[in-house]
Amino acid sequence: MRVGIVGCGKIADGHAEQLQTVARAQLVAACDREPLMVEQFAHRWPGVARHTDFAAMVREERLDVVHLATPPDSHVALACAALEMGCHVFVEKPFAPDAKGAARILEAARVTGKRVSVNYLYNFESPALGLRDLLDAGTLGSIVHLETALGYNLAGDYGMAVMSDPMHWVHRLPGKLFHNVLDHVLAKLVVHFDDDFTVQAIGLRRRPASGNEAIDAMPDELRFMLRGGNGVTACGMVSSHARPVAHTLKVYGSRDTVELDYACRTLVRAARQSQPSALGRLFPPWVQASRFGSNALRNVAAFGRYESHYFQCMRVLLEQFYAAIEDNAADPVPHEEILRVARMIDAIVVALEVRA
Repeated sequence: MRVGIVGCGKIADGHAEQLQTVARAQLVAACDREPLMVEQFAHRWPGVARHTDFAAMVREERLDVVHLATPPDSHVALACAALEMGCHVFVEKPFAPDAKGAARILEAARVTGKRVSVNYLYNFESPALGLRDLLDAGTLGSIVHLETALGYNLAGDYGMAVMSDPMHWVHRLPGKLFHNVLDHVLAKLVVHFDDDFTVQAIGLRRRPASGNEAIDAMPDELRFMLRGGNGVTACGMVSSHARPVAHTLKVYGSRDTVELDYACRTLVRAARQSQPSALGRLFPPWVQASRFGSNALRNVAAFGRYESHYFQCMRVLLEQFYAAIEDNAADPVPHEEILRVARMIDAIVVALEVRA
């Protein structure tokens, strides 16, 4: 399939890199309204045709698939246009600025009969795939509660860009700083919720004032609680200050509990005291050590198979997306989950506005 990337910023290189490994895909073109951006991208990826007009790229390059790596407020218009021009679409997160926009994209996919998906790559990390197996096998029992944490390093390149430029596209999102990462947080949770949910959320700013009104108005810490009509609850933290920078999920089940660390790629069952009294406190640390050891061996094996790089999870997702197109397989990210994530983000944004 002939593939074009729209938007030649930093994340576009991640898409291009993983497309090189997908046998069903061939990256043939890239587009950006800024000529210098697409020029530099084509220099990094030789053989890619350069365009500054999206519609012209789709027509002239006879594209089958479009990857959108543009700012989120452009996703609805571009995705719908690509679908109507006969392309399948893979969208960088956030999928859309709000649930209304998300619904428009999904409806356009339904009407045109084309596939659309979103880069919820962390749901395809090895710990997440292991969790999916446990859930399918019923090992955890019914889900009672989930806890998730995600760090946002404002001292990194991306954080510095957001905090130094009041015109950065992140400031145009309804949820500002949090909106850019909430898809990753909530995509891990939505499978355990139905559409009947309530949200509570608070945002606060811990960093010192900069003197810029637009930047100082933006919180850098988020706490939220979800309650589903099915009785499941979840709490989440997005933090710019907690160290080490976290990327974790804890799943409490009626039979067992597991902890996932996406950065370290570990999935470990919670400690359980099965022996009585003082003796019972001796063994759990050793059991946990052996479980982490098993994770370490698995990660070493993945390293030996060249499956340990940062975007390995995106590779797994893209392989499933392209298989869905050619083999008429199931969508790797169900559309109802994409829409539910968007609705949850809308609810968090509203909760933050009410408290403000």
